[in-house]
Amino acid sequence: MAAGERGVRGAGRRVRPVAVRDSEPAVVSAFWKGIDVFRPIALAYAAYSLWDRPQDLVRPALAWTVLGILAVWTVFLVLYRRRRLSLVVVELLLGAGAILATRLVDSAASIEAGSRTLPTFWPAAGVVSAAVLFGRRGGLAASVLIGLVDLVEVGRATPNTINNIVLLLLIGTLIGYAVDLAREGHARLREAIALEAQVRERERLARTVHDGVLQTLAFINRRGAQLGGEAMQLGEMAADQERLLRALVSGATPDESASVVHGDVDLRQQLGRYAEGRVHLVAPADPVLVPPRVAGELVAAVGAALDNVRQHAGDDAQAWVLVEDEGETVALTVRDNGAGMPPGRLAEAAAAGRLGASSSIRGRLADLGGEAVYSGREGSGTTVTMRAPRTGAPGGGVA
Repeated sequence: MAAGERGVRGAGRRVRPVAVRDSEPAVVSAFWKGIDVFRPIALAYAAYSLWDRPQDLVRPALAWTVLGILAVWTVFLVLYRRRRLSLVVVELLLGAGAILATRLVDSAASIEAGSRTLPTFWPAAGVVSAAVLFGRRGGLAASVLIGLVDLVEVGRATPNTINNIVLLLLIGTLIGYAVDLAREGHARLREAIALEAQVRERERLARTVHDGVLQTLAFINRRGAQLGGEAMQLGEMAADQERLLRALVSGATPDESASVVHGDVDLRQQLGRYAEGRVHLVAPADPVLVPPRVAGELVAAVGAALDNVRQHAGDDAQAWVLVEDEGETVALTVRDNGAGMPPGRLAEAAAAGRLGASSSIRGRLADLGGEAVYSGREGSGTTVTMRAPRTGAPGGGVA
């Protein structure tokens, strides 16, 4: 039996981590307390029943010894608060043994007449303990065990014995079912609390980001539009990043939101943002439809390739983005006429910590189940060919 509730300390406060084996529901703790109260009451009734019929006893000393053993166990469970499988098994065996001991302490005539068993109701505590610990399956198994022992003790199925067995079955299964429902509800409550904590943390981050980064990106966008030229392009890039960041702190990507309403998206339109100035887009006449998250990864990879063109190809370099629909796959080619790339340059850049090609491009394509291939030589421009399955990697993170 676990201790009291832990977890959330209050609304708006930091949430403590919840352990895998957290506290039990309050109703389960109440059942354990009820069993601890029931057990001595049942034992007291068994002692009264034994004292009230001395004429039926063949071995009274043995009868009182058996009740003494049950009394020791009852006190032990009151003091020892933990509940586990071994204790429940011992209690069921003690209850079954006490029932069978009735044949040793009672006369044959009293047993045939349907007299009470030696422990009377005390074995029911073991049945309820199994139900509370293991749910309805545990309660059913324990009640069947005690019921079979009752039949063995009486020798034949009397109406009184059948009634007792039916009551045990009802008690074990219904209490176990109630405990199962309580634990399921408690698990859902813990999930709701964890989700609420995540939402509050997301809201806190959203406020922080909104007050700083998002406002700065919005200002860059407005200022770039006012200045025009390359500043306008910088402002549009800031607007894209602002949109993506807003979606991130809200808990869903823009592409995921779009997929709910529109389904697949046209890759040509997604890449159209880059088609200006020295960047030329060459795309088929028909839409190239892909899932939103696939489009997002491909567009980000193309953006990283164009960033490399701006940084390394030269001030006068132009770039071409070719889109090809190959049926099951989609191919994107980014080619420039700039300074080119000497052999081994990609390995040197990755070793130096510049991850534009290895992570932003090749990593994204690998996540989609595709690949990115670089070609070119120094002084003759660079070509990046990216190819990925239209639906992303099977079983991967992309839907």
